[in-house]
Amino acid sequence: MTVRYDEAAIEADPTVPVIRITRDFAATPAQLLRAHTDPDLYARWCGPNDLTTRIDHWDARSGGSWAFSNLRNGEEYSFHGCFHEISPSRIVQTFTFDGWPDGVSLETMTFTDLGDGRTRLSAQSLVDSFEGRDQWLLSGMEVGINEGYAKLDRLLADGAVPDAVPGTEE
Repeated sequence: MTVRYDEAAIEADPTVPVIRITRDFAATPAQLLRAHTDPDLYARWCGPNDLTTRIDHWDARSGGSWAFSNLRNGEEYSFHGCFHEISPSRIVQTFTFDGWPDGVSLETMTFTDLGDGRTRLSAQSLVDSFEGRDQWLLSGMEVGINEGYAKLDRLLADGAVPDAVPGTEE
């Protein structure tokens, strides 16, 4: 697998209903953790360019929960889940699109320090069936992932993502 800065590698496992996403960033692991757990930052980069993200609920801690909505031309797409674990190198959470309430995925995201201010984000989303996995793949998710991560790249380049996790600043 070739990992690039400008595009995520998205792979469907042929033997397990899993989607794997890998992408490198010009960022530290702490910056990527912050971008995924700070609700204000998350709302600024999550999803395709033609959507606005509204945070409805956000309790980013192990045992916490979250909910957000994407808005486009009067339409609303809502998502929710639970944070099972948040640590400096990993987030484990559930993810549910309210339009497919039976399609809960278990997501594990890791941040691997590559040195020189670069980090590899590796995500794995496990769903309950191959049909469910394929429904996610056919949803256009790659547009939201790649456009969202491009927005995150710009926030990182502009210095908008601090290199510290909330509550750990001195």
